[in-house]
Amino acid sequence: MPNSTSTPPPVNYDRPSKSQVKRDMLTLQDLGKQLVEQSPERLRQLPMSETLFDAIRDAQRNTSREGRRRQIHYVGKLLRSADAAAIRQELDKALHGSRDSTRAMHRLETLRDILIEDDDALTGFLAEYPGTDAQQLRALIRAARKETRHNTTLEPGNTPQRKHFRALYQALKQIDDTLD
Repeated sequence: MPNSTSTPPPVNYDRPSKSQVKRDMLTLQDLGKQLVEQSPERLRQLPMSETLFDAIRDAQRNTSREGRRRQIHYVGKLLRSADAAAIRQELDKALHGSRDSTRAMHRLETLRDILIEDDDALTGFLAEYPGTDAQQLRALIRAARKETRHNTTLEPGNTPQRKHFRALYQALKQIDDTLD
């Protein structure tokens, strides 16, 4: 008598498992939560349909905790038919791109401060960035130094001058942009 507890032959499924479907759904709901936290201006920059945009705005306006949760679930459902990968990519670019630009801005501000403080820093800068108009940069640094000295002698409450300070920053930014 053959063994009655034999296992059936393996079945090849052509669709994802229930667990995978649920993981994908939860991922889309998390993306929906991120979208609800964004400003309307940033949302308009993302590639989404008007229906999805309106659903997100409804979730933002909803003050009821349960109503907001249901609306976020609805946003997740709408994301199933949208290009979620493109939306996520643009959202990441908007969020992290600003970090990169902030980092670059801080780097240029630090470089500007070093150039104003240290005479030898300009020599190092010119060696690192050949082809820079050294005469113009020296003039901007001199003017920024003069402006800084003038600002230290101001009475409290007077507005310090920043014209040459900003002009030096803009020149450094322009040099940095031409190299990128």
